[in-house]
Amino acid sequence: MTQSSHQRLLIVDFGSQVTQLIARRLRELNVYCEIHPFQNVTEEFLKDFSPQAIILSGSPASVHDENAPMPPMGVFEAGVPVLGICYGQQVMMHCLGGTVLRGQGTAEYGKAYVSPAEETTDILDGWFEGEREQVWMSHGDHVSALAPGFKVYGTSPNAPFAVTADLDRRFYAVQFHPEVHHTPNGSKFYRNFVRIAGFDGDWTMEAYRDQAIERIREQVGDKKVICALSGGVDSSVTALLIHEAIGDQLTCVFVDHGLLRKNEATEVVTMFREHYNLQLIHADESSLFLEKLDGVSDPETKRKIIGGLFIEVFEKYAGDIEGAEFLAQGTLYPDVIESVSFSGGPSVTIKSHHNVGGLPERMNMKLVEPLRELFKDEVRELGRELGLPDSFIGRHPFPGPGLAIRCPGEITRDKLEILREADAVYIDQIRKHGLYDEIWQAFVAILPVRTVGVMGDGRTYDYACALRAVTSVDGMTADYYPFSHDFLSETATRIINEVRGINRVTMDITSKPPGTIEWE
Repeated sequence: MTQSSHQRLLIVDFGSQVTQLIARRLRELNVYCEIHPFQNVTEEFLKDFSPQAIILSGSPASVHDENAPMPPMGVFEAGVPVLGICYGQQVMMHCLGGTVLRGQGTAEYGKAYVSPAEETTDILDGWFEGEREQVWMSHGDHVSALAPGFKVYGTSPNAPFAVTADLDRRFYAVQFHPEVHHTPNGSKFYRNFVRIAGFDGDWTMEAYRDQAIERIREQVGDKKVICALSGGVDSSVTALLIHEAIGDQLTCVFVDHGLLRKNEATEVVTMFREHYNLQLIHADESSLFLEKLDGVSDPETKRKIIGGLFIEVFEKYAGDIEGAEFLAQGTLYPDVIESVSFSGGPSVTIKSHHNVGGLPERMNMKLVEPLRELFKDEVRELGRELGLPDSFIGRHPFPGPGLAIRCPGEITRDKLEILREADAVYIDQIRKHGLYDEIWQAFVAILPVRTVGVMGDGRTYDYACALRAVTSVDGMTADYYPFSHDFLSETATRIINEVRGINRVTMDITSKPPGTIEWE
């Protein structure tokens, strides 16, 4: 995957958990970059990719480990600026003649402070306006002797070579992580680096849109494309971009599994048919899904049933579209990165994710993935370029299995209807109080218990529900949103008064981790 028309920066990934944050910082500066695991970065790859600058990521490894991850020497012979971060600094010193010691009382994890050295360099422009800079450290080993040509430009109590550089070769290395928000001036640091490397900031959504349309036309020609439209931002932007490129050669299939929010199916179908004039098949298969889910309470089994049925239903309707040779998917860049991970090893399954990723093998179709170079925030920006309303682009994430995973225990039509009504009241409250855009995701879960209550002069025995609202940047970690007691009291009163079937409202204040955002 390359973007030859853009100035490109290569990020060599040695396995850091925050490597994606480096790419996000650079994309925010309108710099096109790609992350590639170190195993794939060969001399031939470097020649083909032709980066204008290179960044070496952090890593949980040590340069002293057997089979320690190493870059090819071509990285340092390419004649372009190179920035080493944490392990990237250590591997740079190791390769160029410096010395790295295993942790001997100088490990640092967490907040630290870097002070300026006697000399400075332009990569630190805007830094040290006070006496020192807050940074985020996460290292066990440390550099004990610099490679020839390097000087020190910043120090910390446990990292005497916190900022180093060989200005003649434009090699820079830091022991901390400027990409994390715990390094407040990290963005300035990256801005300085890309300026030194001569980037013009030519990565814009307007340019991407035009080039993506050309690539789609070139790939598809006069053939037909089908797209699974969920109503989420990713699939919606994918559909609109392809429709702009090839018009009626695209047919979208909206699978209504009966697990959507109140009025959602109608709103999605109306918007795309009437406002964007897309060819859209509304596959109402809610009875099929709910019949197969009857009596099922295990959350992972629910997800697998829904995912399997989705594939079956999509195949059924796609088979009616004569001459369709291409399948459109809303694959994003984080999905691509994870599919070629640094280690390639297995990871623990927290919960399976509903996706149409299983379709291509079964359907023997060619893939069209116009968003595979974008992060989520860039997809939203592209959506605005394509004319999607902000109210749609800014919608909270909604899981593929829908309300099934917000209904712990067995799923019934009655429970789903109660849940839809309660969720609609909750979201209405959040919007009325002007809080919607402050919250990453908010929803109601209906609990698999009934509780005793008193309404009027009668005894009730109805369901309890839990309100969930979190703040997050990317969904990987999350904190609960701190509603006021007045808001919670007002919301609980409305739900109990307006939603028949609920007589008790609770609030979920669990962060992620240890919890997940969704209940199942």
